[in-house]
Amino acid sequence: MPAVTVSDITVLPRVDAGLLLTGLTGSTGANKRARRVKSVTTAPQGFEGEGFPVRRAFAGVDLMELDPFIHLDQMGEVEYAPGEPKGTPWHPHRGFETVTYIIDGIFDHKDNHGGGGTITNGDTQWMTAGAGILHIETPPEHLVMSGGLFHGFQLWVNLPAAKKWSKPAYQDIRASQVGLLASHDGGALLRVIAGSILGLENHAGPGSTQTPMTMIHATIAPGAELRLPWRSDYNSLVYTLNGHGTAGEEHQPIHSGQLAVLETTGNPEGDLLVIRADQNQESRSPSMDVLILGGLPIREQIAWMGPFVMNTKAEVLKAFEDFQKGLLGTVPAEHQSLSQKPLHRTDKLGADVKKDAVDSALANDAKQVLGVHNAPTELQEGNN
Repeated sequence: MPAVTVSDITVLPRVDAGLLLTGLTGSTGANKRARRVKSVTTAPQGFEGEGFPVRRAFAGVDLMELDPFIHLDQMGEVEYAPGEPKGTPWHPHRGFETVTYIIDGIFDHKDNHGGGGTITNGDTQWMTAGAGILHIETPPEHLVMSGGLFHGFQLWVNLPAAKKWSKPAYQDIRASQVGLLASHDGGALLRVIAGSILGLENHAGPGSTQTPMTMIHATIAPGAELRLPWRSDYNSLVYTLNGHGTAGEEHQPIHSGQLAVLETTGNPEGDLLVIRADQNQESRSPSMDVLILGGLPIREQIAWMGPFVMNTKAEVLKAFEDFQKGLLGTVPAEHQSLSQKPLHRTDKLGADVKKDAVDSALANDAKQVLGVHNAPTELQEGNN
């Protein structure tokens, strides 16, 4: 798991919960409280797109616990044989952001607004779908021919109602831009992709977020403990990419493919996230790797179906209708082929459409496109 590595971790700025924190004069790590683990869930495995393996990291977790996050797929880790690498077809999104981070391997992205590029070890593609976009994610042709290792994840970040109709945007974040920090004893390497750590705001990640949030990929050496200062108004999620360890002062066991949701304390001086790697790890995963997520909850009504995350059922159905009319755009001519079907559909979906009509529409070839990320094909509604 290379992603971003360093030759000498001791030269990096340290995260030390015992030091005075910027902007919190008189506040020390001793005044912070370690968040307890509220739940641990194991991600089911499946396939998406044209058939690449994924783990559904948020499966079984209430949207209120995840807010402002919606969906997280761990893609791989898989060693493809020649001819096996797969991606997704062209598909639409509206109302949220997709964040694709590649740990091992290489992936291409293209969208109908001119965004896109190739990402490889430690790179991130940050796409704001906003009012609507079409895009495609595929392995480059040379990887299809040669095969090889592939591992990464895609996160969906919700947009508040005021920003759901914003203009689509794209950020290409190179591995060299990621903020790098070390734990207090040098036992953990932190890659800050977006947001910042409480007290270390000068070392923020390069991702420009529409919603206040932090995203960190941490590698923790066997037996090391990470004590991470955390904003009291952020939620906190720890997903184990590989390895074994514990979360919280109570040492709740967590391992590869598991998500820990941590409780908030209400402490105005901030909290601590405590993650420890077991002394003994598997030979194929000598360290413990975790994705640490936190954000300011949006606390708005959510209506989610397929590739659209909106606030009401009517808005979701309107997104389907706009997609079918071609109002979310068309596939650029240079990416069309004679055998490719048009993405817009002829069967009309209106705001007054019954659920069985939606199910019927999804039962045809639209289901394969609209459910490309194995997102819910039945309307999900919640009040945060």
